[in-house]
Amino acid sequence: MRYLARTWSTLAQRVTAAGGDDGERGDVPGWVLVTLMTAGLVAVLWFAAEGVLQNLFVDAVEGVAPRPGG
Repeated sequence: MRYLARTWSTLAQRVTAAGGDDGERGDVPGWVLVTLMTAGLVAVLWFAAEGVLQNLFVDAVEGVAPRPGG
């Protein structure tokens, strides 16, 4: 009888621990902040270097030669 009570007690503890707060899930407001900061950084860099990036892209596209016979 004592073995059965100890088994049920251990099982109850494991079920409670499994359903509890998981420390690996992360922080939603933190992820939102990281996403917004990344978008802001990209916007600032794009604003500052728009002309250079556009010229780089145009030069790269113009530098591609068509395949012979295709």
